[in-house]
Amino acid sequence: MSSHLGTGAETTSATLSGSGGDSTTDGTGAGHDGGGKLGSVFWASLGISAVFVAWAVLFTDNLNEVTNDSLNWVTATFGWTYLAVTLAILVFLVFLAFSPAGDIRLGKDSDRPEFSTLTWFAMILSAVMGIGLVSYGVAEPISHLATPPHGLAEPNTPAAAVRALQYSYFDWGLHAWAIFAVFGLAIAYSTYRKGRRTLVSQLFVPLLGDRVNGPIGKAIDVLAVFATLFGTTTSLGLGALQVNNGLGRLFGVPVNSVSQVLIIAAVTSVFTLSAVTGVSKGIKFLSQGSSLLAAALFVFMLIVGPAVFIANLYIESVGQWATDFFRMSLQGTAFGGLEWMQWWTYFMMAWWVSWGAFVGVFLARISRGRTIRGFITGVLVVPSVVFFTWFTVFGGTAIHLDLFEGGDIAKQTTADINSAFFATLDHFPLATATSVIAIILVVMFFVSGADANTYVLSMMTSDGSLTPRRPVLILWGVLTGVTAVVLMLAGGLNALQNTVIVTSLPLLVIIAGLAVSFWKELSADRKEKTDVAL
Repeated sequence: MSSHLGTGAETTSATLSGSGGDSTTDGTGAGHDGGGKLGSVFWASLGISAVFVAWAVLFTDNLNEVTNDSLNWVTATFGWTYLAVTLAILVFLVFLAFSPAGDIRLGKDSDRPEFSTLTWFAMILSAVMGIGLVSYGVAEPISHLATPPHGLAEPNTPAAAVRALQYSYFDWGLHAWAIFAVFGLAIAYSTYRKGRRTLVSQLFVPLLGDRVNGPIGKAIDVLAVFATLFGTTTSLGLGALQVNNGLGRLFGVPVNSVSQVLIIAAVTSVFTLSAVTGVSKGIKFLSQGSSLLAAALFVFMLIVGPAVFIANLYIESVGQWATDFFRMSLQGTAFGGLEWMQWWTYFMMAWWVSWGAFVGVFLARISRGRTIRGFITGVLVVPSVVFFTWFTVFGGTAIHLDLFEGGDIAKQTTADINSAFFATLDHFPLATATSVIAIILVVMFFVSGADANTYVLSMMTSDGSLTPRRPVLILWGVLTGVTAVVLMLAGGLNALQNTVIVTSLPLLVIIAGLAVSFWKELSADRKEKTDVAL
């Protein structure tokens, strides 16, 4: 993922304060600009992260053993909660959009959107378009073609092709954006309408009152930081694997841990420097440039690929997804399939949860003045349609190659999941040029997304300051890169996936809690407004 958020220390003062750039308060008049104080949240987050890095370096085998055991226990015991909570949040948001509360604005009643609707949609798409589209745009559908989810079809058949896209839509669609939307709504309402600090703990004021400023609130913020850190490192790891695979295909660069560490180190240096120096024009260029390159690659594939087949597959797959929506939403592992769910659905859900705070902050930043109904509709529908279309065009093309043109993309993907996208491009004209574009895309997403996340981590550990100190920005940038490196060396993609699932579970509970808290505050405010009117 990427965004316009991470524009560095010089420009972030306006990140959550709207166009005027006024600093937000906690409701008591206490401002939180000037870099923010480094309190217990900072030191606890830093300490836990440092211990984890040391553990990965000094006791790698033990780390792998513990994370594997933890993964199996978490998914076997609580895996169903990822399904139940995300579906409940989605239903809650749809209900909210159609309720009278949908007319409430994210800000003062007199506030109006800072950006036009088209610009707002474009900015949401810039947050959507990211490493995951290249990493999984082909890899997930083609993997499901070879191994259909839950045994719902015979491998490598037309029925498997439909199921492949149906489950790709499920993993990357409404459920993911429901998590982001509820975070964004709660943050925007708390910050713009209630004037609180931009901290996850502040979203629990309706439930916990002043206790959010005590140990409970600190624990919530630390858990949010920890989950966000591992969501970022997972994306960095995936990006490094993709770049390494592409460079290996094009230029013979060795595909190994040494190359991947060097890639992570180089990109970490770039996004940390960007976050510190405040190169807002550079980040704006990255966001706009990556969107244009992604659009160009999409149009190219639509032209050279099997367009009629893709259109038909799109319609049929969307129909199957809609028909099976609630069954998929609640299909767990009572009768097996735990390993498949760990590799796909549980991992995807955990990844979205770990990105909740970051994307929520971004969505809040660009949505001041919008109604709750408009916010929910735009955030749920637009990104989902983009993902569905992207996966159908690239994944559907790969499926067509394997089913009808003797391709071996599924076989290559089984050997190395990071080869799927490039293996598909190899079948079409200008393969070298399009592969170079894909590598550039990943790097651009890599830098802009990590830059923004470095800012959010710094903000959350600086008492919600909108202008974190440069040493804090540098620290979190370096720590993000180091954590990605040690996890890559500890076990590659498996280690990244295992860790993000295990560390996201507490944040899933927090997300469920903030939804309840948000509804409680919304109901109380509407009741108060009604009483005043009477």
